[in-house]
Amino acid sequence: METISSLAGHYRTWRGYRVYSVQAGSEAVGPPILLVHGFGASTDHWRKNIGPLSHRHPVWAIDLLGFGRSQKPNITYSGELWRDQLCDFICEVIGRPVVVAGNSLGGYAALVLAVDCPEWVRGLVLINGAGPFSDAAQPNLLQKFSADLIKGIFSQSWASWLLFQYFRQRSTIRRVLLQVYRDSSAVTEQLIDDIYRPSCDPGAAEVFASVFQTPQGRYVDTLLTQLQKPLLLLWGEADPWMTVGRAERFRQFYPTAQLQLIPAGHCPHDERPELVNAALSEWACVLD
Repeated sequence: METISSLAGHYRTWRGYRVYSVQAGSEAVGPPILLVHGFGASTDHWRKNIGPLSHRHPVWAIDLLGFGRSQKPNITYSGELWRDQLCDFICEVIGRPVVVAGNSLGGYAALVLAVDCPEWVRGLVLINGAGPFSDAAQPNLLQKFSADLIKGIFSQSWASWLLFQYFRQRSTIRRVLLQVYRDSSAVTEQLIDDIYRPSCDPGAAEVFASVFQTPQGRYVDTLLTQLQKPLLLLWGEADPWMTVGRAERFRQFYPTAQLQLIPAGHCPHDERPELVNAALSEWACVLD
């Protein structure tokens, strides 16, 4: 499997902040692809995808503000913020509509982008995409009280800092990855280092704390009723967080979506890149 372990990237200024991206395949003739990572990840998480895809497509991957090598300001993070970052990047750097593919949180940001900025999106690929549904089970009174209490505690800077220090440990990163990866051999030291490294940056703890302070975004089902672009679901069938049942919910609200199950966990693009790369490229070229 061809991988890119350290592809040279570029920094640019967006709204006064430094943001990072990588690009490959500038001479390729297929539809352009933009890759958007999940929570805690970065462009490094696409190291097994950028090279193979670039044989056929111009490919970009970007670090969302607050993650990877991008700056980590103490601001409110939301799907709309990342939508604006992605939209401006496509407009100012790529210069033409793209097939946008996002994993987990990156999938939610990509969905918001496709709904709100359709002129810059040719097609949307969700790889175990995150985001709330409006009819999720409502907690009972005790559960709501407990959740509010926990959220209140961790909204305090000292508490969120302590939790951040726990989750940024390499041993914790490894343990979490082993829970959500089907193939334990894919949980390498390089992968752990790629996730650990940005946690050392100034502002990383504040970004982590924003999880407990940011208002819930728009519901996925509401967004899907507004979506007017082709949708491909590439879903790791062994994901304990975003289960196959969730993928079926996407199809319930967007019946024309194509679904391909991948024998992997939460990050099939990293576990089974050969399957994800082939499916993504073939689908994108059909759109052309």
